[in-house]
Amino acid sequence: MTDSRPSRRLRQGRASLAISFFVQGAIFALLVTRIPALQDRYGISDGLLPLFLAAVPILAGVGSVGTEHLVKRMRPGLVLRVVQPIVSVALLAAGSGTTVWQLAAALAVFGLTVGALDASMNMLGVSLQRAYGRSIMLGFHGAYSLGGIAGASLAWVGAHWDLPLPTLYAPLVATLVPVALIASCWYVDRQADHHVDHEADYQADHQADHQADHHGAAVSMRALLPLCLVMAFAYIGDSTVSNWSAKYLEDVLHSSEQLATVPYNVYMVTTLLGRSFGDFGVRRFGAVAVVRAGALLAGAGFAVVAAAPGPWVGMGGFTLLGLGLCVLVPQTFAAAGRLFPGASDAAVARLNIFNYVGFLIGSPLVGALGGAWSYRAAMLVPMALVLVTIRYARSFTPVPAGYGDGHERPRTVDVG
Repeated sequence: MTDSRPSRRLRQGRASLAISFFVQGAIFALLVTRIPALQDRYGISDGLLPLFLAAVPILAGVGSVGTEHLVKRMRPGLVLRVVQPIVSVALLAAGSGTTVWQLAAALAVFGLTVGALDASMNMLGVSLQRAYGRSIMLGFHGAYSLGGIAGASLAWVGAHWDLPLPTLYAPLVATLVPVALIASCWYVDRQADHHVDHEADYQADHQADHQADHHGAAVSMRALLPLCLVMAFAYIGDSTVSNWSAKYLEDVLHSSEQLATVPYNVYMVTTLLGRSFGDFGVRRFGAVAVVRAGALLAGAGFAVVAAAPGPWVGMGGFTLLGLGLCVLVPQTFAAAGRLFPGASDAAVARLNIFNYVGFLIGSPLVGALGGAWSYRAAMLVPMALVLVTIRYARSFTPVPAGYGDGHERPRTVDVG
């Protein structure tokens, strides 16, 4: 009887990649939660700040596109090993400069490299899931959520004790960079089957996949488009929560200033919980059912928020949002890997762009509708977009051999 357990090398690869997701979650949270401090440090006006904030996801999209071509020449694991320390150092540089051009340069480096980092991390996650033969992507994104909670908590400590940004960032970067570099020694690249235990066999498998990527396994944007829309809609919902939950609770539901800080924390915790157990749901019920349930929960969450008579009911809505939205992004990356197994790296890189598209659209969209109409009504727009995901849920079904890439599939894994 064949041993179906993952090899030790695959288990080490899974743990090391989870560490990288955690580190990135912490670094990103340390940036976004201290934006007011960055604004004060550099004397940036309210009118100029949105330009700085928009530049990061735009450049991240450029970095993701560049990574699609870069991984044709070097392994995704090597890309991740190089760019993760750069992202961390760019965070420190952003918090340590004294002039606006220094902040602009640091954020430009951060944006370009974070796009490459997000793309390469998810490339590794998709290929490792295929090697495992079962759903593990939600666990990686759960590690990211845990890192985000840790980073936001450390940022709160820094704000509470009025620590200068260099004092906050320097020791954290000095700790996280070595951790990420050590973890990178155990990355597992490409689609190694779970029964491949010998390095020579793995290298042969790696070379076969590299040749498939290089010699014609093409990504059809028409086939990928439903997943791109799901990714964008999920991030429109996520950016609505991250950018507007505090204002909504305080201004619309008339909570206290202290209570208004709670919904995002609740959202992050429920996101972590949902991702921690989501892989079990995918294995038991299938990806299609989990995506549909997540979209319905998220839609219900937005409806509760829009109709809430007071802050506590509103926080209940944000709780549902965390449980619902948390499954969509990891499953979208996993579905892209199944759809284009001969070109999964390219599919992930292109799909990752719509992460930033959703982020760019979500916050301005809700703000414009809230200002021109009402914030309650504005919440119905991301609700409708998230519910549209149900229409595309069949795109998460394991697909027949050869569909979407023009090649027969020697090994397509049904993670459902």
